[in-house]
Amino acid sequence: MLIKKGAEASLYIEKWYGKRVVHKKRCPKKYRIPELDRKIQTQRTKHESQFMHKAKESGVPTPFIYLIDLHEDTIVMEFVEGDQVKQVINSLDSEKRYELCKHIGNLIGKLHSVGLVHGDITTSNMILTPHGRVVFIDFGLSEQTMELEARGVDLHLMRRALTSTHYGIAEECFKATIEGYKEIMGIKTTEEVLNKIDEIEKRGRYISQRQSRGENHDENPQFSFGAIDLLRNRKYPQIQ
Repeated sequence: MLIKKGAEASLYIEKWYGKRVVHKKRCPKKYRIPELDRKIQTQRTKHESQFMHKAKESGVPTPFIYLIDLHEDTIVMEFVEGDQVKQVINSLDSEKRYELCKHIGNLIGKLHSVGLVHGDITTSNMILTPHGRVVFIDFGLSEQTMELEARGVDLHLMRRALTSTHYGIAEECFKATIEGYKEIMGIKTTEEVLNKIDEIEKRGRYISQRQSRGENHDENPQFSFGAIDLLRNRKYPQIQ
């Protein structure tokens, strides 16, 4: 049964040797030369499975992989029971929400500490299981890098996802995420990443303003808080 059709891949829920699994099948790109497309799809399928395994080794829960078929550009993986964090985070009380977001920050920190960036960190790509585990999914855009820019983009995407989907609680959620991230990555690295997030956001605002001639399509200013405010603004406690 098809459950999601994206630009890069389609997801199907099926029975596989008695198990409920997810088949992730990459979609061919007709605008590419067929030989080149085949090579790219195979490479991305291979890399995604490798990154999922490395994430698991770092302490970040990911779906168990049962089969990698490079001829069909398909990954057969565990179907994770639970809800997307996106679906439940608004309904949690403030204490549980804080603990959840702090834990997510821990997990992002574990990825970054081993040189992995997820590439699409949103609350849609995290499953909260009935047992309280947070499982990261969809590593299709992941990459291996220790670059500060890549880490900043990862957390910038997380912040934007919170702001666009959970705007009423975005500030508290991002703050808790950064607190969890800092526990893994340390004060110095966290400050460097926060500075990089602000730099990325300033670049985005500049481009947006030039394109729209003053009409701002960025987040609602009411909920637009700079990442570095977590370090400097009186509104937030100093990271220690």
